[in-house]
Amino acid sequence: MTALIVSQDCRDLGLRARGIVLQGVEIQSASPELRSLIDLEAERIQCEFESVAEIRVLPELVSVCEIIRAVGVKPRAHPPSTQKLLEFAWKRGTLPVINNLVDAYNLMSLRTRCSLGAHDIGQIELPVELRLFRGTESFRPLRSDSDQVVNPGEFGYVDAKERVVCRLDSLQADFSKVTQVTNSVLLIVESTSTQSDQVTAQTAAAVLESCPGATVLDVP
Repeated sequence: MTALIVSQDCRDLGLRARGIVLQGVEIQSASPELRSLIDLEAERIQCEFESVAEIRVLPELVSVCEIIRAVGVKPRAHPPSTQKLLEFAWKRGTLPVINNLVDAYNLMSLRTRCSLGAHDIGQIELPVELRLFRGTESFRPLRSDSDQVVNPGEFGYVDAKERVVCRLDSLQADFSKVTQVTNSVLLIVESTSTQSDQVTAQTAAAVLESCPGATVLDVP
């Protein structure tokens, strides 16, 4: 079964995505080596940019913001996930400590400027589709105890039970979050038409290298 589908409407907006199924994962604390790599990358970002303003005009971020505006959302209210990571790294010289999987793909997001997110396959119903919302989907944001309305025409990822697993490119659902008991995940690598397919492929390859046995599922 195809794990990830991208609707033509989203492709027309300029969105691109690739799904990577990781099986047999072990969720645990990030290693000191991984945290060191994150800190080194954050230091590089601090040296590369003199201000947050310079980060926000990166072509990859401008492209995502244009797509967000095109679906009627203000980027200032919902900035791209990669922008938030880059700004956090620039200001703090590190990234939040979460777990080995999330910390690893956050590092890859800093390096490639692709948006990455992981969802527990044991909690979602495949296939997941990147599409424009109809307004009837259910969505409960991460760490929330109540549902949130999604607006028709916004883009996001929806599972086969009409549950939003990620709204826009940065607001993840609570039910599909990765936990200590997660052993299989759907990792989504999202980019835009301004980035070459090679960047997405390289990101997927980096995941495969660090997670033997993972299966890459290309979007048609």
